[in-house]
Amino acid sequence: MASEKVETVVAGNYVEMEREEDVRSTSTKSKLSSIFWHGGSVYDAWFSCASNQVAQVLLTLPYSFSQLGMASGIVFQLLYGLMGSWTAYLISVLYVEYRTRKEREKVDFRNHVIQWFEVLDGLLGKHWRNIGLFFNCTFLLFGSVIQLIACASNIYYINDNLDKRTWTYIFGACCATTVFIPSFHNYRIWSFLGLIMTTYTAWYLTIASLLHGQVEGVQHSGPAKMVLYFTGATNILYTFGGHAVTVEIMHAMWKPQKFKLIYLLATIYVLTLTLPSASAVYWAFGDLLLNRSNALALLPRTRFRDAAIVLMLIHQFITFGFACTPLYFVWEKFVGVHETKSLFKRALTRLPVVIPIWFLAIIFPFFGPINSTVGSLLVSFTVYIIPAMAHMVTFASPSARENAVERPPRILGGWAGLYITNIFVVAWVFIIGFGFGGWASMVNFVRQIDTFGLFAKCYQCPKH
Repeated sequence: MASEKVETVVAGNYVEMEREEDVRSTSTKSKLSSIFWHGGSVYDAWFSCASNQVAQVLLTLPYSFSQLGMASGIVFQLLYGLMGSWTAYLISVLYVEYRTRKEREKVDFRNHVIQWFEVLDGLLGKHWRNIGLFFNCTFLLFGSVIQLIACASNIYYINDNLDKRTWTYIFGACCATTVFIPSFHNYRIWSFLGLIMTTYTAWYLTIASLLHGQVEGVQHSGPAKMVLYFTGATNILYTFGGHAVTVEIMHAMWKPQKFKLIYLLATIYVLTLTLPSASAVYWAFGDLLLNRSNALALLPRTRFRDAAIVLMLIHQFITFGFACTPLYFVWEKFVGVHETKSLFKRALTRLPVVIPIWFLAIIFPFFGPINSTVGSLLVSFTVYIIPAMAHMVTFASPSARENAVERPPRILGGWAGLYITNIFVVAWVFIIGFGFGGWASMVNFVRQIDTFGLFAKCYQCPKH
């Protein structure tokens, strides 16, 4: 009984610290700043998760449907949406466990942003830290690369006077300005606007495709080849693997223990955008999408399509910041400026992070196929396998389970049900996502290199 009392008191102190931080924040910031800039509520976290999750992949899902077929496309979206929500929940549990343990040791995180690799280090040791750091940073690096590629691909359909490679140069410079956004606290207005933008684009794709109707002689032959099938499946795996930034989003919350169901609710909303849009575009254009990984390429140019492109460009800038900010934090910690209060000094330090991203976007401009490759080789481990395994190892001992800050959901049947679920996630993603998906996406990726070459000037551009 005595130990239970101590645990309760410590957990209470943890909650109180969050409340005090909330009060301090509102007293030191102006009302205008708190409305538009300094967010840390449950709603901010929901907007951040929802707007970050869908991003440019919204435009590649019809391409995945053409590879998978309608039925498999819908099933994989529901399956990976559920799996992604589950592993985001696991990450949130591990974060709260780590932070609570550290705060019992009187560690102060007021000027320090906790990251996923630090959670792994604190709970499981340096080997887990190194694995987590490698996969997380590599995924976020290529996630940022994908946003630059998407920017160039989209703007080309408004202005084709410049080729896509030139547009990549231009947007690389624009996205470099994200070095001035300090942390996820400061994405409040951007997350809100970003979700409005993707909502508009999703419903534009749906309505425009239904109004356009099916093209003459439309064919829906998918699934036709195993390579294409598993390539499409891993693109959807990538779609619902946007929570490589979950820990940073949680740390920006005043009360991170309230994160539990946020990612699931964000996923449910995202499915209301992705399922109708991907289904409608595939219904209208069928197999034409196999050679057009960007859905906007097939719809006729109208002011509504141009508006969708402009909104997606702004949103991709926001998502670039989401993907890059954790990399900025890692680099700041490496060079020793993370806890400095000088925004200008931190911004200057961050600039070298953008250069390799810029360069890789120019080398591999394969909009669509690169999503599947990143999904199979990086997202599979970063977002699904490592969190599930880390959770099982962390709570492997009876004492760890007994003293856990967060208990398993009763609906799963306690710890036994939780372990069965984790084992299923690890096995499925390793075999289907990494195994078959890795094989298929790499074959497809190599084909793109053989067809278009590295440093392709204008990937999948229509001939004038």
